[in-house]
Amino acid sequence: MEHFEQINETSYLSVQNAPVYRKIMRCFYREYEKMHFQLYKEDIYRLLKEDEAFEAYSMEQLVQDLEALVKWKNLTPIQDPGKVYTIADYKNKQYRYTMSEYAVEIERLTVRLENLFLESGNLSTNFFVRLERSLDEAENMENAELRMVNEWWQTLQEDFKRLNQNYQDYLRDFYSGKTEKLMKSVEFMVHKDKFIKYLNEFVQELQRHSKRMEQLLEKNTERMENTILDRVVASELDIPHALLEIHGNAEPSIRENVYGKWYSLKNWFVDGQGQECEAKKVLKITSDIIRNIIQNAALIVQVQNWGISRKDDYKKFLELFLKCEDLEEAHKLSAHVFGVQQIEHYKTNIPRDEDGINNSVYQEEPALFLLKPHTRGYRERKDRTGFADKSLEKMAQRESYLRQAQKQKEVVLRYIREQKIRFAEIDEVVSEDTRAIFLQWIAQANMSSEKMGRTEYGQEYQLRKKEGSCVLKCEDGDLKMPDYTLEFK
Repeated sequence: MEHFEQINETSYLSVQNAPVYRKIMRCFYREYEKMHFQLYKEDIYRLLKEDEAFEAYSMEQLVQDLEALVKWKNLTPIQDPGKVYTIADYKNKQYRYTMSEYAVEIERLTVRLENLFLESGNLSTNFFVRLERSLDEAENMENAELRMVNEWWQTLQEDFKRLNQNYQDYLRDFYSGKTEKLMKSVEFMVHKDKFIKYLNEFVQELQRHSKRMEQLLEKNTERMENTILDRVVASELDIPHALLEIHGNAEPSIRENVYGKWYSLKNWFVDGQGQECEAKKVLKITSDIIRNIIQNAALIVQVQNWGISRKDDYKKFLELFLKCEDLEEAHKLSAHVFGVQQIEHYKTNIPRDEDGINNSVYQEEPALFLLKPHTRGYRERKDRTGFADKSLEKMAQRESYLRQAQKQKEVVLRYIREQKIRFAEIDEVVSEDTRAIFLQWIAQANMSSEKMGRTEYGQEYQLRKKEGSCVLKCEDGDLKMPDYTLEFK
C-alpha cells in the first residue's frame, strides 16, 4: 500500500472552517503566480481585508489559521531574523510563509475545477489527420535518432490524448441532467439543427478516418511491437532524470507505460478479441444522441400542437369526404389525412355475412362498436332517473328474519333442563345453526376469567367443565368436545 497514505495537505478543503482556509490559500496562490513566493502575515491580512466577508476578521484569527495550515504542511514558515528589533519581536518570531509543492498543485487543481464548465470539449477531426501523419512516419523511426523518436512518440500520444479527452468532454454534456432537461425544452428547438449538423459531420469524418487508421495500425503493428517501441523505451531512458537515477532501474515501468499507451491507441481503432473498438462505440453514442435530439424535437412539436383545436380542420375533411365521387378517391383522401404511420387495425369477433377470403372489408355490412376512452378519469354517464320504493320488500325480509330468529330461540332454549344444558346428555341430532350457537356461548365464557357469559336473549350463565369428553351429534357429523355444562341463573 505504498503511496496510498492519507494526504494531510488536502485537509483544509473539507474542514468546518474551509471557506476561510481556502481564501487564505487562494491569496497565497495568486501571489505565487506573480512570483511573490514569501509573504508576511501582514501581507495576507491586507489581502483578506479587501474582501467584505472578512471585515470582522482579526489578526489573532489569522495567526491561528496560519498555524493550522502550517500543521497540515500547506505552508512552510521561514523565520525572518532581519525584522527583529526588540526582544518582544524575537519572542513573537516574525515569519515569512511560503506554499509547499503539494499546496501549489492542490490550489491549481481547485482553480481548474472551478473553471471546468468553461472548458467545453469539441469534436474536431484534425487529430485524425495528425494521427495519420504520425503513423505514416512510423517506418522512418526505425533508423532515426533517439531524440527524434522521442519527439515523434510524444506528438503521437499527445494528439491521441487530446482526441480522447475532447470527445469525452463534449459527449459527456449530453448525458448530464441539465443538458437532458435543456434538450426537452422549447428553447432547444432553435439550436437542434446546428447540433445535428455538427454531429453528422463528425460521424462522417470519423467513418472516413477510422478505416484509414485501422489500415495503418494493422500495417505497422509488427514493426511497432518488434522494433519501434523498443526504441521509444530507449529514448525515454536516454533522458536523464534525477529521481529515476536514485530509485534505480526504471526500464520495467517505462516499458509498461509505453506498451500500455500503444495498446490503447490500437484498441481505439482496431477491434480486439471479442470487443468492439472505441471508434465504433463513439459512432453508436453519437448516433444515439442525434436520434434523441430528433425525438425530443418531435415530442415538443406534438406537445405544442395538443392545445390547438382541430374542430374546423375535421369539418373541412368531412366535407371533402362527402364530395368524393367514388371509394378510390376516398382512399386517397384518407391516406393524405391520416397517413401511413397513423393507421390502426381493429379485429372483431362478429360473424361475417360471407366466408370468401378475397372479399374486402368494404363489401361487408358496417358494425357498430362502443369505444370508451382509456383514461383514469373517465366515468360513464348515468341517466338521472328515480329509484323504486322497496319498503315492502325490506319489511318482508325483516319479518322473515325475526320469525327465523324466534324459531331458533325456541329450539335452543328447549335444551335447557333444570337451568342447565348438559351437552353429554343431548341424544338427538342438532342442526348446524344450533351447534354454532352452542359453540359461540362456550367460546364467550372461555374468554372470561370467571367463565361467565350472557346469551343474546339476555340470560346469564356459567361454564362448567368435567373430566373426560362427550360427543355432540350434528346433522353434518359428530363433534367430539370436552364435557361442558352451562348453568343458567
